[in-house]
Amino acid sequence: MRRCLRQISAPSVRYIATTQSLVEWGLNEEQLMLVHTAKKFAESEIAPFAAEWDEAKHFPIEVFQQAADLGFGGIYVSDPYGTGLGRLEASLIFEQFAWACPTTSAYLTIHNMVCGMIDQFGTDEQKAQWLPDMVAGKKLGSYCLTEPGSGSDSAALKTTAKREGDEYVINGEKVFISGAGATDVYAVMVRTGEPGPKGISCVLIPKDTEGLSFGKNERKMGWNNQPTKQVIFENVRVPISNRLREEGFGFKIAMKGLDGGRINIASCSLGAGQRCLEIAQQYVGDRTQFGAPLAQLQQVQFSIAEMALKVHTSRLLIRQAAQALDAGDPNSNTFCAMAKLHATEECYTAIDTALQMHGGYGYLKDYQVERFLRDTRVHRILEGANEIMKHIVARNLLRD
Repeated sequence: MRRCLRQISAPSVRYIATTQSLVEWGLNEEQLMLVHTAKKFAESEIAPFAAEWDEAKHFPIEVFQQAADLGFGGIYVSDPYGTGLGRLEASLIFEQFAWACPTTSAYLTIHNMVCGMIDQFGTDEQKAQWLPDMVAGKKLGSYCLTEPGSGSDSAALKTTAKREGDEYVINGEKVFISGAGATDVYAVMVRTGEPGPKGISCVLIPKDTEGLSFGKNERKMGWNNQPTKQVIFENVRVPISNRLREEGFGFKIAMKGLDGGRINIASCSLGAGQRCLEIAQQYVGDRTQFGAPLAQLQQVQFSIAEMALKVHTSRLLIRQAAQALDAGDPNSNTFCAMAKLHATEECYTAIDTALQMHGGYGYLKDYQVERFLRDTRVHRILEGANEIMKHIVARNLLRD
């Protein structure tokens, strides 16, 4: 395995249920080892605490630092700084983390996206400046694109960066920024030129920069164990050397990040769907009604089969998209949009079905399914709303 990860031993008794065999289908030995390592960490360090973090709105920085010790702080950052894995391997990790907590996994995807941008588009000097602490988990990253007036229309952003000597002076605000206020490095899309995508650049801004401030933590339906805040720039000065690539290249960086981000958030839905499928299997086998386990009812059997189908077809689409992105396939943009659309819709439906199978118990926090439902609803909105995914697929298919 590229740049050897510190491994956690696989369980002495391997879980061989059919649903687990679907998770492992088609993977090579190194990928299986990666799945087992991520799953073991998720079982021991995330799953037992996820409900408590959700209730307390606790951002588990210490867990991200521990994950970085395993090589998960720079998953697709190249040697000598990162683990140097591909998008498929990253998807396997995020799926296992989301099996324990979709919100924790989702933040880890964001941190890795920022690290990946620096690795792919940064100079040698920028990589040396930013990546060592970020890959080690000593500093965490946030990605700042969305603004109050530009959600899906990201090319309409208005945060400005005006040159004064060897500095940019930045003014504006970003909204819905994951980790804001708790993280250390902000990859910010700013307008340095003309209206539209060609006038957008990407700059890196440290948290302690004068003029950088944060709004209140948003009160959300889910994703409670990561802060979501406005990021406000008031005459923030940063060196020109903090810009990734040349002026006007930022929109290309953003779009490249979004393709990978769509695979990542789809993987988070997948892990949550897998977990709720397993919870439902266990519940209908144990729960007795009318003198027999629920699992003996044909309607319940059909529902379990439909859940498994939704989850596994999502997995296949995600892995195809990840392989296409790694290979530089010209259709990767379409595959990523398809995977994100399908997985976030179908896995959410599977989770909702699991809640319905639990009856009134499914609505209680003691049974966990409701947390997965709350945490995955937003996946259909972020990284490009699913309506935009349909637009991307149709546009690419109908292009001359």
